[in-house]
Amino acid sequence: MLINLSQEYSILCDWVAEIRDETVQGDRMRFRRNLERIGEIAAYEISRQLSYEEKEIQTPLGISNSRVLKSQPVLATILRAGIPIHQGLLNFFDKADNAFIAAYRKHGRDGSFEISLNYISSPDLVNRVVILSDPMLATGSSMVKTIQYLRAEGHPSQIHIVTAIACTVGIEYVNRAEPSCKIWCAAVDDELTAKGYIVPGLGDAGDLAFGNKVQM
Repeated sequence: MLINLSQEYSILCDWVAEIRDETVQGDRMRFRRNLERIGEIAAYEISRQLSYEEKEIQTPLGISNSRVLKSQPVLATILRAGIPIHQGLLNFFDKADNAFIAAYRKHGRDGSFEISLNYISSPDLVNRVVILSDPMLATGSSMVKTIQYLRAEGHPSQIHIVTAIACTVGIEYVNRAEPSCKIWCAAVDDELTAKGYIVPGLGDAGDLAFGNKVQM
């Protein structure tokens, strides 16, 4: 299931325009902050679908019957590009447990690539709500492989995917492989290059947020 957060006009559209704009992208702090803001919007929207319970809260003047989350979600992100969106989610779910996954494209000499997972740090996921973030959902391969790994490790009850820009190819791939997951994105693009890059997209989110990397 896809929820496109920019289908209705809001300030989110401004932030998406800025992360795409090559004249603004040189400001790494602003690029990271805009991704963080997207994470905050997604966190609020997801919070509306979580389970709550009644709790009596003692105030200085009496008792307030309040609603609180039944349980905290697990915030998971794919390193390194996912860190800014993850921080936005964490700003709202500030009591959440956290998981970190290193997934990257391992390129072959012929230009093909495979997804490699070489690190994961995670709490117990059994029957937990997991919110998994990565700024770009291109082919969907790294996302599906990460989800399958998380399911094998802990069998979460729900998985929400948060991304800034998603490609229709990746959305369809995730929906086929993991139909119970909800995808929350800030924009959808239709084109994917032969090398797996979203067009018009925004470029390499990890490099724009943290600096260019050396291909190993």
